[in-house]
Amino acid sequence: MSAASEPMLPLCVDLDGTLISTDTLFETLLVCARRRPWWLLLIPVWLLRGRPHLKQRLAELAPIEAADLPFRAEVVAYLREARAANRPVWLATASHQRVTTGVVEALDVFDDVIATSSGDNVKGARKAALLCERFGEGGFEYIGDSNADWPVWKAAARGSSVGLSGADQERLERIAPGGRHFEARQPRLASWVRALRIHQWVKNGLLFLPLLASHRFSEIELVVATLTGFLAFGALASSVYVLNDLLDLPADRRHPTKRDRPFASGELPIWSGLLAAPLLVAASFTLATRLPPAFTLVLCVYLALNAIYTLVLKRIVIADVVLLSVLYGLRVLAGGFACGIVVSPWLMGFSLFFFMNLAFLKRYADLRLLAKAGEVAAEGRDYRVDDAPLLLGLGPASGYVATVVLALYVQSDAVGMLYRTPAVLWGLVPLLVYWISRFWMLAHRGKVSDDPIVLAVRDPASYGVLALALAVFALGTLI
Repeated sequence: MSAASEPMLPLCVDLDGTLISTDTLFETLLVCARRRPWWLLLIPVWLLRGRPHLKQRLAELAPIEAADLPFRAEVVAYLREARAANRPVWLATASHQRVTTGVVEALDVFDDVIATSSGDNVKGARKAALLCERFGEGGFEYIGDSNADWPVWKAAARGSSVGLSGADQERLERIAPGGRHFEARQPRLASWVRALRIHQWVKNGLLFLPLLASHRFSEIELVVATLTGFLAFGALASSVYVLNDLLDLPADRRHPTKRDRPFASGELPIWSGLLAAPLLVAASFTLATRLPPAFTLVLCVYLALNAIYTLVLKRIVIADVVLLSVLYGLRVLAGGFACGIVVSPWLMGFSLFFFMNLAFLKRYADLRLLAKAGEVAAEGRDYRVDDAPLLLGLGPASGYVATVVLALYVQSDAVGMLYRTPAVLWGLVPLLVYWISRFWMLAHRGKVSDDPIVLAVRDPASYGVLALALAVFALGTLI
């Protein structure tokens, strides 16, 4: 009986990119960055002693939760099928032994493991030699996914693959025929649109508020400057979203909806995010050179506050909400600096309280989702599901304070300088109360996703409120 038809032919599978749709080396790097960022400075020193030593140090100092990794369901099913047929199933990977321990425990399907240890990087030809030493040349089936696996496929009786192109599959069939070939989701433009949160750029529309509030939106040069600021803020915000997603991978993978994000699901490779983030920052500050220095300063403050939020404040209850509202307010301030318009205290006060309301709404909606999923606390945040009733009180209160600020503005002397009939602006107050109350009612009924901004963009009633508000502004200006 030939090796390829032997029912007991051992099945050996690679880990990174094959069994899981991610790379454990980058996973441990991110854990290291999240727990002890200064350890990253030692990576060049560790690398001087070889890749096995680097992998060992990262595996020791930054262990990953293997059970949360994005396993490829179809590959796992194939392994279980082989195990049910009494075929030996081995994990053969260049990842460090410490990493594979959790993988073996999570799946409970492997008979044994061949993995990198101190001084021995089990990759390519070295992996092939170890498998041949154990099973003999042509004595095993191997599942891989990359160019580094060709030496192993050449030594195997049967070659299976994940994500190979049609031409490479044909080549593999000539070398080690009879294997299975699994598809892998390839990064698409839509994946990057989701990762960069392009839909969240609607928040950067706040940069246009100073221009609109001062009634100078007919001045083209100011519109162009504000649009440049909008793009700069968008690029910087997207870089922050990417970094947050990378650092939040473990928590996102346990979340009922965030687990489908491009990096958490393995749809986009981690290395691409680590490359995209600094490029977006560079693009943002390049655009900022066309604007006043004060705008660049706001970008720096925004980036610094986001770093503080990501590393510290997002895990501190209420403090995270306050900082989020400040980040919204910075967008308004940046819009004023971009076009040289002084932002009024009224606009800043309104913005801070209104967006604090939205930040509370986001947290409340997230807790409702967790409660529905049977969870008791938010992973990586100091919120519990039973905190939801308190947020249901704090959030609307913040929104109604914003309404009070708006009412005081309508009564102030400042409004008379911009509107012929300031009293008409009182029509904004009931519109705002309606919008805030309606969204909290929807959240209470569980109809708000974890991001209220997304719902507002898709909500016809919100567009109706916006249209009526613009009509009020027009009447106050023209009558």
